[in-house]
Amino acid sequence: MREIAIVGGGPAGALCGERLASSGFQVSIFDEHLAWEKPCGGGLTHKALVAYPFLLDGPHPKKLIRACELISSGGRRAMLRLDHPIAIYSRAVLNGLLLDRATAAGCRVEQSRVTQVDTSLARIRLTAAGREHSADFVVLAAGARNPLLPGTTPLKAADLEQTMGYFVPRTAESITIKFLPKFEGYLWSFPRSDHLSVGICGRLSSGATLVMKNHLHRFMEEENISTSGARFYSHVLPSPSPDTLRRRKVMGANWALVGDAAAWVDPLTGEGLHYALRSGHLLADSLAEGCPSEYPARVRSEFAADFEIGVRIARRLFAGNFLGDAVTTRMIQFIRRSPTFCALMRDLFSGSQDYRGLKRRLWSSLGLTCSEILASFLSAGVPVGPSNASETLR
Repeated sequence: MREIAIVGGGPAGALCGERLASSGFQVSIFDEHLAWEKPCGGGLTHKALVAYPFLLDGPHPKKLIRACELISSGGRRAMLRLDHPIAIYSRAVLNGLLLDRATAAGCRVEQSRVTQVDTSLARIRLTAAGREHSADFVVLAAGARNPLLPGTTPLKAADLEQTMGYFVPRTAESITIKFLPKFEGYLWSFPRSDHLSVGICGRLSSGATLVMKNHLHRFMEEENISTSGARFYSHVLPSPSPDTLRRRKVMGANWALVGDAAAWVDPLTGEGLHYALRSGHLLADSLAEGCPSEYPARVRSEFAADFEIGVRIARRLFAGNFLGDAVTTRMIQFIRRSPTFCALMRDLFSGSQDYRGLKRRLWSSLGLTCSEILASFLSAGVPVGPSNASETLR
């Protein structure tokens, strides 16, 4: 197995190709767009920057963000000051950087659309720009709605989410995220080096597009973000159920899925870039070590099993109630009043707190969190009792 074809030149495909080529494989990357401005936030958290320090230290334009403002559905705000910066790239810049590294490592990169993949023979065959190519193994890295899946089923509507937004010609110094009542998703404003990516994500369903667009325009008005000179975008991302994460086949004898094609996106934060890079990395290492069948288990051990827990937490967070109000509202109130809870949320947001250990950490810090909240009431001279406990949280 020496010749590898990769369909998709985004972060997952490009990094996978770079590592395979560096290990001596003959790698061809096929991508219709190459470096293009994919509609997403473009944020790389601390764990991604530690794993791939060239993303932080290199000269390519990026925005380093050290603060994130959270807004409840009722308009209450809390600021998270981050211990480590988030690097936000334009996706055209990031994709170009990773493809340049793949080319330098020895990959052949071809700008063409792959229309057919046949994995039924000993050597796979694919058709790109009307020409036939062959290889020993194919990596599918062409996104959540990839139609070329050789041995698994496409994601259903229930496993997808809609995103839409604007690239706005202005800058800012912090990320803004707003939650909505009974809505599985959120609004965001991510500052890049020369523009904002402002958008909304939510479950893919009938009639959702108009509702989401109305929420988006209202948010932009509230935050004084004009659409003048802005460019609209829309895209579909994976948001799989625990059952899909657990059962969906991501590898066969001569093929594998990575990144969005494998539906690996953080179910709560929506972070996808780190997991695209890591899945491409883990697949390349498995192939280079001669044990490709270990790839699914390695991914599950590193993050996929954690996502199954994260899906359940996300649904409770976005749609649940606590102490008579939305969970997201209480979360923001607790961030404002408890340094301990604020630190937990900061770690969760930055990716250093996994979902498997979250419940244990919440319980272990519950007493200190409650005492800090009570102390904040008392220091403000607010009477606390059963009749007004809910109101004082405001």
